[in-house]
Amino acid sequence: MSGFDFSKRDSFGSKLGVIAAAAGSAIGLGNIWRFPYVLGENGGGAFLLVYLIIVFAIGIPVMMSELVIGRRTQRNPVGAFKKLAPGKPWYLVGLMGVVSAFLILAFYTAVSGWTLEYLYQTIIGGFRGKSSAELTSMFEAFRADSLRPALWFSIFMLATAGIVLGGVRKGIEKSTKIMMPLLFLLLLIMCVKALSLPGAGKGLDFLLRPDFSKVTGNVVLKALGQVFFSLSIGMGTIITYGSYIQRDNNLANTAVQVSLIDTLVAVLAGVAIFPAVFAFGISPSSGEALTFIVLPGIFQQMTGGMVFAFMFFLLLALAALTSTISVLEVIVAYLSEQLQLSRKVAIVLALLSEFILGISASLSMGLTKNIKLFGLNLFDLFNTATANILLPVGGLLIVIFLGWFLPGRDVRDELSNSESLRARYYQLFRFVIKFIAPVAIALVFLNGIGLLKF
Repeated sequence: MSGFDFSKRDSFGSKLGVIAAAAGSAIGLGNIWRFPYVLGENGGGAFLLVYLIIVFAIGIPVMMSELVIGRRTQRNPVGAFKKLAPGKPWYLVGLMGVVSAFLILAFYTAVSGWTLEYLYQTIIGGFRGKSSAELTSMFEAFRADSLRPALWFSIFMLATAGIVLGGVRKGIEKSTKIMMPLLFLLLLIMCVKALSLPGAGKGLDFLLRPDFSKVTGNVVLKALGQVFFSLSIGMGTIITYGSYIQRDNNLANTAVQVSLIDTLVAVLAGVAIFPAVFAFGISPSSGEALTFIVLPGIFQQMTGGMVFAFMFFLLLALAALTSTISVLEVIVAYLSEQLQLSRKVAIVLALLSEFILGISASLSMGLTKNIKLFGLNLFDLFNTATANILLPVGGLLIVIFLGWFLPGRDVRDELSNSESLRARYYQLFRFVIKFIAPVAIALVFLNGIGLLKF
């Protein structure tokens, strides 16, 4: 094995720290930017109900699997599989997670940079008096700019690296303990404001009242894909964070609490957004434009709208930052442990490679728009490759490994903390991981690559 000194490996200092960091990893643009528009396009309340069922039936068991692998080995994703299955090619699953982390960090930090641009525009009054068409062209002009997307990407990337440089306990844990309560406070204030708008009831109705005629096979698959994206499963993040969790932590409780907090934030984001959308007569299925075109238009029409615009984009930036630090940590843990580098050198190496990938992705609608692979620009390529291929395949192989290859006694030992906890759910968990989760994830994958259409 490597010459890395595992006895000096950092870890989370408290159970609250574990929840704050893992929830921070899960809560991100997936909840506040992506969830509302996917829900809006797929029937509102019906999608929400399907999503909740999938979180409990599949999301939580898959997260528990990753936590088991991480804590059992106290290693990064590649080192974890090498330790559990020495001499076998299972380490490639961990490597797939690290590759996913590289690609996700590139395009995700690019989008995170957009939130900083919109924070800046709010401060200088850039939205004032603009029509919907003008807000659209403003967004398109910004993305096609040769400099600004790369500048904001760079600032966000450096902020991410600054926190990770502090280490697991003093950097990640300390910062997420501050950012997560602030994120919740901002979101709750946004919800109160949205619910006070005239006609807000229609938006709440759309969000919470299921229309089962909208539930199709495709909606179910989109919900499953959103669960993977939102809970950060399949990319090595939860394995990495699991490896920093101490032995007395109840992994099942951690998985349930993180999943519930993550889902609560996604629902609250819907409560903050849809009453406003309906109050101003906007279509709830506005797609990705919802955040960067529709909402700035709505904020202009609200009393005190620019204050709420500032709070909303600050909320997005915070949510993005709690996620980017977790993805960068996957890369740093891999480089330091597998290549025997110091943490500082690993961070510098990760930063350099991410600057090349991320700036190329952030300029995909401008300077690098002619660089295409499989007909996609770099931003769309990284997004599609991870969401449709790497995450579902990674998740599929993780549950197959845990369900069929890792001895059941090892799994039970980890979930019961060496029999000090009563893991009554173990048989059900084992059944889900062996049979239900692999089939469900395989369906998402086949749908994502176009081999299966519902």
